[in-house]
Amino acid sequence: EPARSRALGTALACISFGSLAAPPFGGVLYEFAGKRVPFLVLACVCLLDGLLLLVLAPPGGTGARANMPVGTPIHRLMIDPYIAVVAGALATCNIPLAFLEPTIANWMKDSMGASEWEVGLTWLPAFFPHVLGVYVTVQLAAAYPHLQWFYGALGMAIIGASSCLVPACRNFGQVIIPLCGICFGIALVDTALLPTLAFLVDVRHVSVYGSVYAIADISYCVAYALGPIVAGQIVHTMGFAQLNLGMGLANVLYAPVLLFLKNVCQMKPSHSERNILLEEGPKGLYDTIKMEERKG
Repeated sequence: EPARSRALGTALACISFGSLAAPPFGGVLYEFAGKRVPFLVLACVCLLDGLLLLVLAPPGGTGARANMPVGTPIHRLMIDPYIAVVAGALATCNIPLAFLEPTIANWMKDSMGASEWEVGLTWLPAFFPHVLGVYVTVQLAAAYPHLQWFYGALGMAIIGASSCLVPACRNFGQVIIPLCGICFGIALVDTALLPTLAFLVDVRHVSVYGSVYAIADISYCVAYALGPIVAGQIVHTMGFAQLNLGMGLANVLYAPVLLFLKNVCQMKPSHSERNILLEEGPKGLYDTIKMEERKG
């Protein structure tokens, strides 16, 4: 579990860097080099990354994969109440980021007369508290793994409070503070709950993780797909302040729901998992490795 938390934390830090560095990256290149250059740079980066993957992590043979067990269907995972609670938390905690990205630029220009460079650099400082949140959560999870639900609930409370503070800001420096709080809270939630998804699959289903992380991606996509549509409509009809208060309230109200996950760490492997690892003989490379790990 600690190793999995560290690996997912590293991945989340890289994802957050891409998301938060994108506005100033695209803005600066668009301003000085034209609209095509940002996409050409990204194309080159993707090509280089693909080549590195082929060299450092070449696709393996089909023999090892043939011994992998069949994963639980995604529709069965979706109706698991524990997984549903985690997916709801992931969607809710990312709503402020998804809803603010398309709306905060116009609000800053209208309310405080922000310049173009201030609008472009709005999210970049938030990368550092996000990385700090990932690091803190990984360390806490290693020391107190039974409190993963609490770290997620605390993160949602921080997100809620920070969202409510955004409309009260009157200049660029003030805006950075609640945005840093939002990204710090998102780091707590994501880093605590994504490993929890894998643990839930281990103890309640078959230890194949593609489908459960597809559910996590669906949760993110729901928030970011609704952001440009719903956020703009809310700002137009109700106002920017009401949008932030609603997002903050949603996160604060959802935080107690994570109490449902309080006893997850006490769960034992499901009957099917015990059959695979203990009662039945090994049927392939995967089963043999898992039995050796269990014996160790």
